[in-house]
Amino acid sequence: MIAHLQRASDTASVLAYLYGPGEGGNHTSPRLIAGDGHGAPIELLAEPGSLPYLAHALDAPVERLGARAPVRPTWVCSVRSDPRRPDLTDSQWATVARSLVSAVGLAPYGDPDACRWIALRNQPRKVHVVATLARADGGLHNTYSDVFRVQTECRRLAAELGHLPAAPDPTPRAQEAHVPAPSITITSEFSGSVVAKGATDDLSAQLLNHAGFQQIDDWYGRRHRLPTTTPIADQVAIATHAAEMLRAARYGVDLAPSLDMARMSTPVPALGPYAAGAELLQITDLIRSAENGADLQRAVDHLLHPEHGALERVREALEATGEHINDLDDEAYALADRFGFAAEFVSAAQSELVDSQPELRRFSNTQQPQTEMRTRSPKLPDHRGAALATSPAVAKAKVSPSLGVEATDSSVAVRPSHAPAPQR
Repeated sequence: MIAHLQRASDTASVLAYLYGPGEGGNHTSPRLIAGDGHGAPIELLAEPGSLPYLAHALDAPVERLGARAPVRPTWVCSVRSDPRRPDLTDSQWATVARSLVSAVGLAPYGDPDACRWIALRNQPRKVHVVATLARADGGLHNTYSDVFRVQTECRRLAAELGHLPAAPDPTPRAQEAHVPAPSITITSEFSGSVVAKGATDDLSAQLLNHAGFQQIDDWYGRRHRLPTTTPIADQVAIATHAAEMLRAARYGVDLAPSLDMARMSTPVPALGPYAAGAELLQITDLIRSAENGADLQRAVDHLLHPEHGALERVREALEATGEHINDLDDEAYALADRFGFAAEFVSAAQSELVDSQPELRRFSNTQQPQTEMRTRSPKLPDHRGAALATSPAVAKAKVSPSLGVEATDSSVAVRPSHAPAPQR
């Protein structure tokens, strides 16, 4: 089984497409085969004339979140089976869909507050699962590990249904000694993606796919990689597990030390106890090293992602600090308000930049030399230089040596603030 994950911003449009004729007119007899609307009559609404009401039923928990709702709250997973095997019945596909939403954590078995979802079929050997990311209890589903979990569950279901290729006949040990062991290298690329090189035969490819790697077959040949969104801990676990299986199958494996759990020691934080600051420095390094707009957009996404970006985490931390100050001392409302105002400023910054990421991708691959940038950056228009010269931030920078910080050229280092600091 092969799964393809997507995120969408409009549930109604997704349903209209899936229930429609499709791009090539290949959608036939669209029908609901499973789902859970937590009381909403999805079976009655899953008809072409009622699709807007079905979309509203699925979106109801998202709408209750208000401003906290994600930009793309609709989760779509399309799963197809091996064309060399008999197609599954609607009942079997319903079981597959139920297992997938449970495995990824969207709707675990027995969870009364899980996300709402449906599964529908509109062509042979395929099922589409549509869910919304908001839970009934007001929480949000974390999607970071969904790709890995979906792949693992598809592999398990395929084995359970007997759709995996049969194991090759065992080779006598006398012959094994004469078979050269292919060498496979598992390492991290600069982009953050973990890649496995040298796995060109079917057995090694199956082992890597089982571990969680994605297989890519194009004009460069067969390659395997992990998505750049895979958390570091999962990258290490997947790479180590893949190396263990490959070595057990008599492959020579060169595993990067940073991906080997057996060789890893407890890392020393680059900034001591300030681990979060060290991670933000890594984001800054990614931004500075971006070679084109696409790289820059991916790096900035670590800051601006509406659910998991650094700005959202900072906003939540500031908001939680203000609330906790009130819990500890209800007389300290003034201090709590200052943290609340700061959280609002961060939220305003998020709103200001929410539409900037598509524009980042337009930049070309060519970059100006750093020396040219340094030469040109101080040359500001007259009106901007005048504004900076009278800015309170400039006056503050001029007295910075008394605080142990060297004063800098105000026309270069100081930028006007977008919002005034709260008056206390």
